[in-house]
Amino acid sequence: MLDKLQYISQGETSQEQIENISHTLAAGCKWVQLRFKNAPKEEFFWVAQKVKELCDSYKAMLTINDHVNIAQAIDADGVHLGLQDMSIAQARDILGYEKIIGGTANTLEDVLSRVREECNYIGLGPFRFTPTKKKLSPILGAEGIKQIMQELTLLSIEMPVYAIGGITLKDVVKIMDTGVAGVAVSGEITNHPNKKELLENFNQLLNGQINYS
Repeated sequence: MLDKLQYISQGETSQEQIENISHTLAAGCKWVQLRFKNAPKEEFFWVAQKVKELCDSYKAMLTINDHVNIAQAIDADGVHLGLQDMSIAQARDILGYEKIIGGTANTLEDVLSRVREECNYIGLGPFRFTPTKKKLSPILGAEGIKQIMQELTLLSIEMPVYAIGGITLKDVVKIMDTGVAGVAVSGEITNHPNKKELLENFNQLLNGQINYS
C-alpha cells in the first residue's frame, strides 16, 4: 500500500539533499523519492546509500529518480522514471516485479501508455509551474487532472495516480477531489520551517480528517 504523500527531495549539494531528507523523515514522512539531477553518478550513489540508511532507520520507503542500476545496487524500494528516462520494461528486467516502478505522465495518452507498461503508480502533472523542473510539460491544473481521471474511470482503469508539480497545502482538497490517490510534494516541504506540523496537516487533509480554510 503506497502512502498518500511522497516527498521529492531537493538540494543543490549532497549535504543539502541529506539534510533536507533527514529533516523530512524526522517530521514523519514515510515515502521519499531521491531526485538529485545533474549530480555525477558516483556522488548520486554515495547520497543514495546515505539516504537508504536514513529511510531504513525511519522505516520509510525510498524510490530513486531515474537511476535504475543504483536503485538495484542499494536495494531501494523502487524507481521513478520520467518520459525521457529508461523504459518501464527495461527497468522491470533489472529490478523484477518485487520493486515499485512509478512513471511520469502529462496527457491521457501518457497515462494509458504507463498503464500498458504495467508501472505501479503514475505521477501526473505538472499541477502548476514549478522551478524544480527545467523542461516543464504543459500545466494541467486541477481541471486537467480531473478530466484525465474521469477518462480513466470511464475506461474502468484502476491505477494509483499522484498529482505532482508545485503543490502546496492549500491545493490538497481540490486535488483529492479529482480522484487521485495522493500527491508528490517537493518545495513546500523543503522550504517549510515547521515540517512536522506541515506533514501532519498534509496527512490529515489527504485522509479527509480536516478541511483547510
